[in-house]
Amino acid sequence: MPINRLIFIVIIVAYLGLGGLYATLTPAWQAPDEPAHYNYVHYVAVNRTFPELTANCYDQEYLTQLVAHRFHPEFPLADVCYENHQPPLYYALAAPIFRLTGGALLPIRLLSVVMGAGVVILTFFIGRTVFPDRPSLALRAMAFVAFVPMHLTMLAAANNDALAELLLAAILLVLAHRLTATVPPSPRGAVITGGLLGLALITKVTAYIAVPLTLLALWWANRTDRAQLIRQAALIFGVAALIVLPWYARNLTLYGGLDVLGLARHDEVVVGQLRTTAYLAEVGASGYVRNFVTTTFHSFWGQFGWMAVPMDGRTYLFLGLLSLTALGGLLARLWPRRRQCPAPAVALLIVTLALTVAGYGWYNLTFVQFQGRYLFPALIPLGLFFSMGLGAALSVRWRWPLTGWLTIALAWVVIAGLWGDALDKWAVLTLGLIWAAALARAGLGLKKISADWLLTACYLALAGLAAASPFWFIIPNLTP
Repeated sequence: MPINRLIFIVIIVAYLGLGGLYATLTPAWQAPDEPAHYNYVHYVAVNRTFPELTANCYDQEYLTQLVAHRFHPEFPLADVCYENHQPPLYYALAAPIFRLTGGALLPIRLLSVVMGAGVVILTFFIGRTVFPDRPSLALRAMAFVAFVPMHLTMLAAANNDALAELLLAAILLVLAHRLTATVPPSPRGAVITGGLLGLALITKVTAYIAVPLTLLALWWANRTDRAQLIRQAALIFGVAALIVLPWYARNLTLYGGLDVLGLARHDEVVVGQLRTTAYLAEVGASGYVRNFVTTTFHSFWGQFGWMAVPMDGRTYLFLGLLSLTALGGLLARLWPRRRQCPAPAVALLIVTLALTVAGYGWYNLTFVQFQGRYLFPALIPLGLFFSMGLGAALSVRWRWPLTGWLTIALAWVVIAGLWGDALDKWAVLTLGLIWAAALARAGLGLKKISADWLLTACYLALAGLAAASPFWFIIPNLTP
């Protein structure tokens, strides 16, 4: 069996094992908003129709009590229904499982795990399409998407995130194929794209970035043929409209005005949720920015439960150093090409990331939602760029800059620890060993240690962290 195929299979099997582990070991309701998503599924399964978001669906004080008491059975969950405005597709798919299993939570979580496997698989094919000469990059991006602990948490919970990511990944793949194809587009391809787009629009609002992405890809692929552009756009968006317009019409009837997504009703209902203006008045602009960046980073990698259980500081330290190393390597790789326009498929990934970040920032203009999981719709581009940057930073060419960077990092950890009278000796020892290995590789005849081995070690460490997180963080801190 070819080595790349074996690695592909190993990553998928490892993801499914870890996903099942998280789904089984995470205490009930200890994933963000899980009770509200579950109650939506319950409503659809019992009533065979979709619910309305009403004022009694959200009680901030009661939610605080639920979280504080770790969702003890004496606190009923039936009225936690503030996700009732969500588009319906995920809940319609989960409702038969609810009916077949008598409402058991685990099978619904496992449905999300299976959908997440599709995301991991499509990551590989997107990487192979955009970077056809770098199959190892696609595999590393797969590992990144599969083993970020917080991503596993969300893909092993009852929510619509996994389906939204799956459909968005499928759209990215067909658009990337269109931008790299050498043959004219077919009507069948346009119908498939429109069908995927329509399904994304009735799954989750975070997937709505697929609309501008589709428009961008259409323009780029047909910019010299206006007639073809109009035909393709009419077919794609016509098919999507046939799927989504009945949902919009239903929402207009329920919520009135132009509230086709129920978001205006949602903003009216969530009374008591912390608003950005109030938080700015409390902590000031500098405090807001500091907390925004820190909490976003922490909760991207892993801040479990309802943001109540962060990882330990040592783990965040090494994840931060790894992230900065990848960023430095990416900048070093791109700097010589800074005046070149990226290939259209690469530009598609960049715009996906930019739109996701912009949406996250926009949401936080109204509500304080420093949750890195809102960046997961762009996890595939992030995984590809992260892997590209890390590969460059660990290459033999950049061995001395890497050693210099690790020297600075080690000095900073030591000085900051001594200054704050809280020196983490294990962190210093571990980082010191990494620094010594980098120095030996750079100057003592170990140059033949390739980046592939070092990258494999990094992703194995990430998978190890994902496997350990339920036992280190989730079970000890969230079990009732």
